[in-house]
Amino acid sequence: MTKEAKKKGIEIGAGLLLYIIAWAITANWTVQDSADALLFLVAYTVLSVTTYWEQIKKITKKQFIDENLLMIIATAGAFFVGRHKEAVAAMLFYQIGKLVEEISLSRTKKSIAKFIDIRPEYANLKVIGTEKIVSPQDLLLGQIIVLRPGEKIPVDAVVTSGTGTVDMKALTGESEPRAVRTGSRLYSGSINLNGVLEARVVKLYNDSTAARIIKLVESANEKKSESVHFADRFTKYYTPIVILIALLTVVLPPMIFIEARDEWIYRGLIILVAACPCGLMVSIPMAFLGGIGSAAKQGVLIKGGSFLEEITEVDTFVFDKTGTLTEGVFYVRDIVPRKMEKEELLEIAALAESYSKHPVAMSLIEAYGRQFDKRRISDIEEQPGYGVHAKVDGREVYVGNTRLMNREGIYYEPANGAGTAVYVAVDGKYAGYILIADVIRKDAGRLIRWLHKRDLSTVMLTGDNEQVAEDTASKLRIESVYAELMPEDKVSLLKEFRENQMEGEKLAFVGDGINDAPVLALADIGIAMGGLGADAALEAADVILMEDEPSRIINAIQISRATLRSVRQNMVFAIGMKALLIVMAFFGLVTMQNAIISDMAVMLINILNSFWMLQYPERGV
Repeated sequence: MTKEAKKKGIEIGAGLLLYIIAWAITANWTVQDSADALLFLVAYTVLSVTTYWEQIKKITKKQFIDENLLMIIATAGAFFVGRHKEAVAAMLFYQIGKLVEEISLSRTKKSIAKFIDIRPEYANLKVIGTEKIVSPQDLLLGQIIVLRPGEKIPVDAVVTSGTGTVDMKALTGESEPRAVRTGSRLYSGSINLNGVLEARVVKLYNDSTAARIIKLVESANEKKSESVHFADRFTKYYTPIVILIALLTVVLPPMIFIEARDEWIYRGLIILVAACPCGLMVSIPMAFLGGIGSAAKQGVLIKGGSFLEEITEVDTFVFDKTGTLTEGVFYVRDIVPRKMEKEELLEIAALAESYSKHPVAMSLIEAYGRQFDKRRISDIEEQPGYGVHAKVDGREVYVGNTRLMNREGIYYEPANGAGTAVYVAVDGKYAGYILIADVIRKDAGRLIRWLHKRDLSTVMLTGDNEQVAEDTASKLRIESVYAELMPEDKVSLLKEFRENQMEGEKLAFVGDGINDAPVLALADIGIAMGGLGADAALEAADVILMEDEPSRIINAIQISRATLRSVRQNMVFAIGMKALLIVMAFFGLVTMQNAIISDMAVMLINILNSFWMLQYPERGV
């Protein structure tokens, strides 16, 4: 129980005790009306002092038109017409409802924290042949930590010795443990399952994956959804309307009917109590909290309620190809030289690309498979969107795509075959090409089929050549393809797509989260694939799939739709019950206690409906 909930519980307990004492005295002894009022006023003061104080503070901020104002007017008015017992009872049940609200929100947040229980508690720091247990916050870059079986990884690190398997389910939702060895990247919050590992710290605690994910999830509800804004706007206009209805109830009927004025005043006060929107105000944010927590449990990090709502409105999904729809792990499929041996062409290309970290370059280096003599390479210039220019054995070498060949005015023979063609030119003359192939992700096809069944459009953007792009799109049955794009071309295209959108339509871009940051930020919804360790993804994307599985987008959409369904149910039920209670209050069919108990029942039902979102099951694709 939170500190606020404990404080509220003490107030309720003290007020309830004083209420029982006042009731017992007035029931068993004859007391004057003034003494009767004073006894119940003491109980009322204890129960309502914090409500009055909060309302006074809100007046200075001009934010006082809310459910607290309704209860203050209603209960103070009840005292005015001599309904002391009802006034105290109404405030008592109102405060109990507030306590239930506080406890429910607290438990929802705790459930989310349990689902993403990734906060490491300690670290084993290696110090001159010994080990020292320290706080993860005290670790410095470059220090060596020791990880034993069953321990959480405290900060992001790289394995320096040992082999084992790591459980990343709390981070990514990935059920299968991941094998690690020297050079493998470790993410904080994962669990070392077996084998003793030593690892070098590569990120401080506050910059590590676990800390950043926890921070993002905890702050996710700050970005309010349209539904939450609707509830806020609804209350802003709803409260004055209800006060007006209550006032008209007090003024008009006594002019028409015979009943006493006090009776109509009491009914007007009951309308204020019956109209209290507590159930509506607490259930909507709770549903979004539950949806965000459920998504985090399934390896999908949604940065806020607004994004959770907007993803259900997306009608067009734009995909990057490499690293998103394909694995981004290239291999050399074919080598087609001109006037030289295949081995020589591969060697020249691999040497020129030896300093590059681009996936295509890595595939050439891996295919070459030998140690480099760095003295053979000089004047390396990596040119994004084109390729590499370098000197190898004193010869001027260009390795890249058709754009590079065209820019340098080098004649080349177009590649024949599916794959990414890497063209090589030596001393200004075409030397041949190397065909690089990529593998389509296993679940990419299922995602595209799922989207098409729901009449959602799919588009693919890629820097690859037309033939490779068309081949991938054909296999996945993607509707529209744009190939041979520079990074700035993708930004321009996305701007064009957004300008042509009809009102109410949303566009999502799905990228690998590393080099797609500008496009992720530009889209209505930016979805980063495998953004676990990518700083750019955590900053630019609105939704992060913490494992390289495109089909998790389906989980995100299903959870979002279920959340909005829960919100709509809560809104219809709460508003419908309020309308019914107001009508019944006007005709004198409910008492003040009945009205507040009914409001509590509405709130509890809505809370249970919202809390269900935390238990939302992972659906099959």
